[in-house]
Amino acid sequence: MKDFLKIGISGVRGVIGESFTPQLAVSFARAFASFVGQGAVLVGRDTRPSGQMIENAVVAGLQSAGCKPLLAGIVPTPTICLLVPALGARGGIVITASHNAAQWNALKFIGPDGLFLIPHRASELYDIYHQGDFTLVNEDHIPSALALERPMDTHTQKILKYVDAARIRQAHFKVAVDCCNGVGAVHTRTFLERLGCQVVTCLDVPSGAFEREPEPLPENLKALGALVRSEQCQVGFAQDPDGDRLALVNEAGEPIGEDMTVAFAVREVLDHHAKGPVAIHLATSLSVQRVAEERGSKVVRTRIGEINVVQAMLEIDAVVGGEGNGGVIVPAVHPSRDSFLGMALVLELMATTGQTISQLRAAVPQFYVVKEKMPMPGQKIAQVLRALRRRYEHQKINLLDGVHVELTEAWFHVRASNTEPVVRVVAEARTPEEAAELVRNLRAEIATHV
Repeated sequence: MKDFLKIGISGVRGVIGESFTPQLAVSFARAFASFVGQGAVLVGRDTRPSGQMIENAVVAGLQSAGCKPLLAGIVPTPTICLLVPALGARGGIVITASHNAAQWNALKFIGPDGLFLIPHRASELYDIYHQGDFTLVNEDHIPSALALERPMDTHTQKILKYVDAARIRQAHFKVAVDCCNGVGAVHTRTFLERLGCQVVTCLDVPSGAFEREPEPLPENLKALGALVRSEQCQVGFAQDPDGDRLALVNEAGEPIGEDMTVAFAVREVLDHHAKGPVAIHLATSLSVQRVAEERGSKVVRTRIGEINVVQAMLEIDAVVGGEGNGGVIVPAVHPSRDSFLGMALVLELMATTGQTISQLRAAVPQFYVVKEKMPMPGQKIAQVLRALRRRYEHQKINLLDGVHVELTEAWFHVRASNTEPVVRVVAEARTPEEAAELVRNLRAEIATHV
């Protein structure tokens, strides 16, 4: 792990003080400035203890190459995505390692369209970095940085305009939020109060000291479940550190799985906002697919990675979609994962149907996902995937991203992570026991090839 640095479609990430340093951030910021050209560049971050240090390095790198840093401070990742085109900036850099542990940090790069860089454009940026071919300016042309005032406002207004905010306000929901001591600790209470909610929170200090695992998986949401029960809330929302993923806890304090966030959003958009295609990635639950198909929508599956889903959505003119990790995407607001939009759509669904989270969950076709990850160096992962391709070549196999095998009312997926030195193993079936057995068998098979 010490020398691990991940460079790919999810940006550049590593461990602070080991593979990820201020010097690295300066060089990548210079490369990005050289890549997008001189002009304004948005910079935002999450609450990690290293965030301010890396922000200073990014600002220095941008200024040295003639770009004017527009500092949004601690804001959700989707806010930066939305603000880049709104302010006519050349691009944006978000300093966040998302669901990774606190010792990690990362740079995510956004183009002038407000989208993360597609693979070949990211490769162009990384070529500039590796070649050290930076466009630097002399002292007379170093632009000053500008701190933005109320950078979340534009984002909030777009969401409030999209949903039926008045109807949500009339419901007077009481909600609990686990902010993971991330960006939600700064912005979520205010956002939900603007929707007329009574809000109670936990892990709500923007310290970046994550008191649970940052990924909002069911096993990490015990504090939120207890808060929902003790305060008698109608729903619990769990965010990740940079605010682009959302998981739900029902009124009994029970996690219902990240895929349900996307399933609920798909239902609400198709029922009350727009008809059209839906895009989801390969590891997203069949539950989401069934919800869309029940409403007559075509479903397209993509490679893992937000930009891959977004590109497919734009190509097919999808009205909603996302990733099974709780990442809701609605292009009418902005084509990026957004936990704040996810919360608004779930509240709107509750308001329009008058149903509880448990009732809404019961209406979704029942499938169960089991996810695990196995630490593994990159060369070993390639070896494992080759073996699995040979093993399952005569079944219904999809090699778009790793190895995805479709079974009767079930599937499994094995791939290299975009963000960690691990292989991800995901399976889904009609019962949790069947899904768990698929994962156990895969783990045993993978172990024979390592």
